[in-house]
Amino acid sequence: MLARDEHHEHVRRALLRDGWTITHDPLRVRWGARDMYIDLGAERLIAAEKAERKIAVEVKSFGGLSPIDDLEKAIGQFVIYHDVLAAVEPERTLYLAVSDLVYDDIFSEPIGQLLVEKRRVRLMVFSTETESIREWTPEPPMVK
Repeated sequence: MLARDEHHEHVRRALLRDGWTITHDPLRVRWGARDMYIDLGAERLIAAEKAERKIAVEVKSFGGLSPIDDLEKAIGQFVIYHDVLAAVEPERTLYLAVSDLVYDDIFSEPIGQLLVEKRRVRLMVFSTETESIREWTPEPPMVK
């Protein structure tokens, strides 16, 4: 059994509340002989635009002793998953899900803002209290 992040269910419920359909829990991707498991796969149909959005979400709680160490590990994992996902499911956009507390801490600092501005990472910021999505950085793209 795969270990789940402590915020996995918060993110799952936040996505459902926001109108997403969970399609994979987890989303398995394979590259060469290696299997990787991204925490969640989801999609949302936009009927008025006759399009859909497909995303993959990796959940991180940043519960280690060092926020920078947590950030380095999360970004490294994000880069690997991003590149593999781009090759095997290019219509799906990867997001790193972080709580509003983590966002207000490390991602509001210059190092976190630099990573977002340089598009090294896409964030889904959620509230653990309300189990809702606070923001997407940047918004999920449309797939036609």
